[in-house]
Amino acid sequence: MKFYYSPGACSLGIHFLLEEIGIAYEGVAIHIQNGDQLKDAYVQINPKSKVPAILRDDGSLLTEFGVIAHWLTQTHAREQFEPDSFEQELRIKETLDYIVATMHMQGFTRILRPQKFTPNDGDLVWVQNYGKDIVMKAAGFLSTQLGDNTFIMGERMTIADAALFYTMFWGVARLKLDLPANLIRYFERMSARPAAQKAMQLEGLI
Repeated sequence: MKFYYSPGACSLGIHFLLEEIGIAYEGVAIHIQNGDQLKDAYVQINPKSKVPAILRDDGSLLTEFGVIAHWLTQTHAREQFEPDSFEQELRIKETLDYIVATMHMQGFTRILRPQKFTPNDGDLVWVQNYGKDIVMKAAGFLSTQLGDNTFIMGERMTIADAALFYTMFWGVARLKLDLPANLIRYFERMSARPAAQKAMQLEGLI
């Protein structure tokens, strides 16, 4: 199995899951800052030109963060990650989608890549500030949901934690935003896990 990632990108969450589950894989770095995702060698593998992506043993490609996380946990660590009920499964996916679609795509993307949202250099700071507002609002919501729990859904790790881990890496470690204290403590706990340490080391982040 080949795992395509870009160091420090959202694929960090999948990298963490791979190490947490403990399955064999070959990591292939696609450096987005160098435009590797647009080069023919990778486009032939993944026409979407994005990460994460997993080339499975049967030769089929799997893309999209939530889908990859669900497949990994349900096929390689089902007992560890199986939801207690259908309702909980819905809430896990609801939380993961909120983190990826709102906090990441609408918020952090504006902060980290404001040029995607305006052709005018004079608007870049406004775009970044708008993105920060989205991130901080999402952080407030997630902070309330987290409360004093160990993980975002309670006392068991779920695939939603893989998403919250990479976004908190951006917010806490990279951007040093003034996030709620329990989210900062959450990131400290998660980043101290052996799986997180291994994933970050392999990506050259620590």
